Amino acid sequence: MRIDLTRGGITRPMLLFAGPMIAGDLLQQCYNIADTLIVGRALGPTALAAVGFSFTLMTFLTSVLLGLCMGSGALWSMLHGAGETDGLKRCLFASFLLIGGAAVALNVGVLVFLEPIMTLLRIPPEAWADTWAYLRVVLFGVCFTFLYNYFACLLRSVGNSAAPLVFLAASTVLNIGLDLWFVLGLHWGVAGAAGATVLAQGVSAAGIAFYCWRTVDLLRLERRHLTASRGELKRIVSYSALTCVQQSVMNFGILMVQGLVNSFGVHVMAAFAAAVKIDAFAYLPVQDFGNAFSTFVAQNTGAQKAERIRRGCRSALWVSVCFCMVSSLLVCLFAAPLMGLFVDPAETEIVAVGVEYLRIEGMCYCGIGILFLLYGLFRGLGRPGVSVVLTVISLGTRVALAYLLSPIPAIGLKGIWWAVPIGWVLADLAGLFFYRRKPV
Repeated sequence: MRIDLTRGGITRPMLLFAGPMIAGDLLQQCYNIADTLIVGRALGPTALAAVGFSFTLMTFLTSVLLGLCMGSGALWSMLHGAGETDGLKRCLFASFLLIGGAAVALNVGVLVFLEPIMTLLRIPPEAWADTWAYLRVVLFGVCFTFLYNYFACLLRSVGNSAAPLVFLAASTVLNIGLDLWFVLGLHWGVAGAAGATVLAQGVSAAGIAFYCWRTVDLLRLERRHLTASRGELKRIVSYSALTCVQQSVMNFGILMVQGLVNSFGVHVMAAFAAAVKIDAFAYLPVQDFGNAFSTFVAQNTGAQKAERIRRGCRSALWVSVCFCMVSSLLVCLFAAPLMGLFVDPAETEIVAVGVEYLRIEGMCYCGIGILFLLYGLFRGLGRPGVSVVLTVISLGTRVALAYLLSPIPAIGLKGIWWAVPIGWVLADLAGLFFYRRKPV
């Protein structure tokens, strides 16, 4: 089902378009939730710490590819909104070669330099073996991540957000089943959890690629589409590279904070690993709503409907704030039981650290909800450079404050936790400033 975001109502079509994206990413989180839950319960805190660190590193690596796909997707939406079919087909071909090449280079590079990366990020000696075993397997799923996200962004750019959900749902069920079999049945440890994730990613990638080839007319390329002008290539690289930089900076900052967290020992690593999963799950709806809003803005930018974009901004803000208030309430009230899903309640130190993190972050979800809308707005308007600046402000503040405050004995870990919402708020203020200087 395709939704035309350039005509008719605004709030309802945006929610209908965002719904499958939210459900899909919630399912994608289940990949990592399944690993964390089964590993934490079956293999203990050290294995949980290893999987948690690996998740942060993999998020950074795949963010490069996701950023390239999202940046190209914004351009695809504009061309679709403007009705430029031939230009869109040339853009699809050039983007596939560009992002596919980046995926291969990234995969090879990280496998070659894995040991120095682990050393740089201060993995505790007791977690080294499990981290190595997990990453050596899960890194082979990077190219599958590229394929799934490329075709998912293609479908969303033309208004179809439902189809990617089907393939992701199937692979999530497979991932959980393989996790249980490999870890609990075959006793393959963390490598088994990694293998389950890679196989499930492969299924979703193959499925969505085949579906697109059979059903999306835009992939029926002719010889004239197998090239692109210098101007078109410049637009593709500009949109893709800047969104890639934004995503990479965001997750590189998180990776640097992970390195700081690692220095506090395995128990704090384990608490952070579980709490970050809950945190990401809680604000995932507003993140995906921001991406759906970006498609709305991009299609209407291509169709030259500025007033519709302005009305969409007001509507999206109210929806995002409502999402965030509900998430904040639930996380703050149920922080301890949520931590108990991942960690044995007898591990009181781990649970206490995780609860502290969740309650500080949970109070401030409106900050990140607005930030995701600003990312989507500027990307959809063809100004991805502003999103990069906002990300640098948010993550730069987070990293700087975390490293400045955490060594102070009276503050400690709280300094790392409070640095996050402070960064969100500063980036929100900067985004509003940039928008007021050059509104729609």
